[in-house]
Amino acid sequence: MESQDRGTRFFLKRLRETMALALKEESRLAKIVALISGHMVAEVCSIYLRRPGGEMELYATEGLNPKAVGRTVLAAGEGLIGAIARHAQPLILQDAQNHPAFSYRPETGEEIYKSFLGVPIIRMGHVLGVLSVQNRRRRAYSEDNVELMETAAMLMAELLAGRAFHSRAARAAPNEALHLKGASLARGLAMGEIVLHQPRIHIETLLAEDSDREHERLDAALYDLRAELDEMRSAPSLAEGGEERQILEAHRIFADDRSWQARLHEAIETGLSAEASVERVQENIRARFLHQSNPYLKERLHDLDDLANRLLRHLTGGGMKPESLPEEAILVARNMGPAELLDYDKDRLRGIALEEGSALAHATIVARSLGIPLIGRLPDLLTIAAAGSAAILDGDTGALYLNPDRHLRAAYREKRKIRARRLKAYRARARRASRTKDGAEIALLMNVGLLMDLPQLEETGAEGIGLVRTELQFMIHAAMPRLSAQVALYRQILAAAGENPVAFRTLDIGGDKILPYMRNLGIRRQRGENPALGWRAIRIALDKPVLLRYQLRALLQAAAGKALHILFPMIATVEEYHQARALLRKEETHAERHGLARPRSVSVGAMLEVPSLIWQLEALLPESDFLAIGTNDLLQFFFASDRGDPHVGERYDPLNRGFLAALRHIHRKAEAAGVPATVCGEMAANPLHALALIGIGFRKITLAPSAIGPVKEAIGLLDLRALQEEMPKIFDDPASSPREILEDFAKKHKIPTVS
Repeated sequence: MESQDRGTRFFLKRLRETMALALKEESRLAKIVALISGHMVAEVCSIYLRRPGGEMELYATEGLNPKAVGRTVLAAGEGLIGAIARHAQPLILQDAQNHPAFSYRPETGEEIYKSFLGVPIIRMGHVLGVLSVQNRRRRAYSEDNVELMETAAMLMAELLAGRAFHSRAARAAPNEALHLKGASLARGLAMGEIVLHQPRIHIETLLAEDSDREHERLDAALYDLRAELDEMRSAPSLAEGGEERQILEAHRIFADDRSWQARLHEAIETGLSAEASVERVQENIRARFLHQSNPYLKERLHDLDDLANRLLRHLTGGGMKPESLPEEAILVARNMGPAELLDYDKDRLRGIALEEGSALAHATIVARSLGIPLIGRLPDLLTIAAAGSAAILDGDTGALYLNPDRHLRAAYREKRKIRARRLKAYRARARRASRTKDGAEIALLMNVGLLMDLPQLEETGAEGIGLVRTELQFMIHAAMPRLSAQVALYRQILAAAGENPVAFRTLDIGGDKILPYMRNLGIRRQRGENPALGWRAIRIALDKPVLLRYQLRALLQAAAGKALHILFPMIATVEEYHQARALLRKEETHAERHGLARPRSVSVGAMLEVPSLIWQLEALLPESDFLAIGTNDLLQFFFASDRGDPHVGERYDPLNRGFLAALRHIHRKAEAAGVPATVCGEMAANPLHALALIGIGFRKITLAPSAIGPVKEAIGLLDLRALQEEMPKIFDDPASSPREILEDFAKKHKIPTVS
């Protein structure tokens, strides 16, 4: 075994030396494939490199027809090579030609080879190419063979990285104006200078002779990493129980993960340095996670990236803090971990633009809490954006302008001034009642997902919290929050609201809302065409009643002496509502039996998100204290339009006559039963949509904090009687568009409808 390790180290050393030769790229790659085929005792070794469109080109080979080099090009996903590139996973076959993905190319002459081993060449989670070996006879390639090929591929990734051949878009010229469109993840406007966030540490030494020394260095760096995270968690600037602290605590748990540490040590045994081992393990994790359909796991990848980058800095002695920012900086990155974001000077950081990113990411949560606009899903951004160039980031529309001309800069400076004036005006009106010109009061309540949202209760003048999305707190924990932690959280929310009402929605998990510890709770993620239609929300809660009872117990304890409002999500049948209320009664009995302090009153309602419930209102309403209409899901189910699908997610209009008629039916039924009905969701956050809801008769609207100011402004300019005179046209005139009717009304009455 020791001689085998020496042989492997000698081979890797020769491979590294070959890569460093001052030769043309084609000559260097030719020598590399010859060296690998000789050491692997393989008759063929080939390198396929990825073209801009995802095609795979045969770039070098030892054993196949040399005339095929540059001629053989596989379409994206085609053949065994395409399968490896698509899944970013090794492929081992003893009879390659009988594999369903095999694609025969006669010019290569590979029809005589049976055995096949291929591994992806990966850097920063992106597949640059595929390295493969083949043999004529059937051969069972060993785990050691795979390990060696993956290590060779890692060394090759360093060689290939940065080649223009792989660039999917040319870098913007210094003065070239570009307009990129992404997804708005945190609203706001920013103007400033591009700063590239480059957490990747250049590794000088990939191979090491003394593995014992590398194990010691790794252990010391892991110790320093844990100490660093402990210091960050204890910073006085982080609020006790706040999201930033909770996120860092989740990082600390990841840093203690024994399986991660074991994989790092195993990589050292292959002859790699401690730094290269961290890079190797993280590349494997990154490639695997990027192909996960589970959104939570994909987002946790960025936390692990953050940890790996910090660990590399401890190993290399690199600085732990980013360089100082210019006065107005727009940070550009592939993605970021939240701890990395917290490293930056928040007074100079004006905006963030990411190649990836999502609404579930921890960094997005932190950016929102800091009031920093953020745009995600900007492919090839790191290739396009140049450090130091000017940029405008519009977090409201998801637009990023690189090297904007003076006219665009002037327009956005004016837009920023207007926005600042509007925000100042909204704050000045925060204490005023939300009332129409003719005296009708419209209660505006706030959506809350995290503790960081609570200060906006006072800033916006919201009249309470119409919806607490309790699942978000569960999603940012690495383990199930204890009962005491849940009680403390709910008490903070109730205390912030004072005497104003607070409606807690019980856990709405499943679908795209994944808890990292769901398996520990006996909840397995269900596969299906549309997870939103599957096992989620109240369905999970009723099938796993312990989870719901645990949360209800925490809510009852937290609301001792106060009024408690509980919402059950995604109720599709009255029977589900009965079952949920029965579990609540059990918890109330438990509290009474144990002499626990109880709420002053308990009100219970259902979230109307499933159209089937519309036709059961006569049975539901007599047993309900209030009703909340969740327009996000109701719209998606009403139109069979998956809101997560970019092709149809925004295809259907909330001001569609049929949908408005359904809302009018719900309101009439609730009003007749004497049950207050509140409208929640993104629909209510649009001033024009809010006019439609008010015209229908709704007097309570729950919306995002940022939307309260614009909607309150629209209400203050509204003549309700005039609006009610227009409403018959919306429902009775099939030749007209409800949207056009409302837009004309708003224009006539000088009501701004831009949120």
